[in-house]
Amino acid sequence: MLFDFADTTNKDVYKLLVATIGPRPIAWVTTQDVDGTVNAAPFSFFNAMSGNPPVVAFGIGGRAPGDVKDTGGNIRRTGEFVVNLCSFELAEAMNVTAIDFPRGVDELKEAGLTTAPSRHIKVPRIAEAPVAMECERLVIVDVGIDRAVVLGTVKAIYVRDDCVLDKDKCYIDTPKLDLIGRMHGSGWYARVTDRFELPRIDLADWPAKKLKMAAE
Repeated sequence: MLFDFADTTNKDVYKLLVATIGPRPIAWVTTQDVDGTVNAAPFSFFNAMSGNPPVVAFGIGGRAPGDVKDTGGNIRRTGEFVVNLCSFELAEAMNVTAIDFPRGVDELKEAGLTTAPSRHIKVPRIAEAPVAMECERLVIVDVGIDRAVVLGTVKAIYVRDDCVLDKDKCYIDTPKLDLIGRMHGSGWYARVTDRFELPRIDLADWPAKKLKMAAE
């Protein structure tokens, strides 16, 4: 069935996107205002966009026209943010930080979380998060009256010690991170525990592989 966005409401467009694109990794973003106030909020329109240079991007929706929430305002003013990743163990705490608290409320305190200092930027990371990426603003693209896409250059990445298999080779125990992803509806998530391996096919191996697949 075709859904033509030319005659589909914004609400229904959103429903179709989140119901069909998933699981979506969660950018649990910490920012800090110029007065030192720390803010934390999760965003599910997120992913890595480049490896060299290392760039991540996430989308921010506002509460009202002209508003891209505290996160967007802080990044515009300071140019810094941390993308923390959320494990299954921290799902409930992450959900608390998604509450639409009034400006000035410490979401991390409400969720029972603590912070740890970053190496290159002033914004702290979430100490309990298994992964945290220190980022500097690359560009903010306004895509609507209350929507923006933030691209940031990753300056450093923290990975919890017990999830590092070999520091020198940068081998990470990805399954042990136990990350979650956003799914459809208002409250569905996925746990990254069901995996399968599918090695890339080298061009030189493709003719034989193609014959084998045809014979099966």
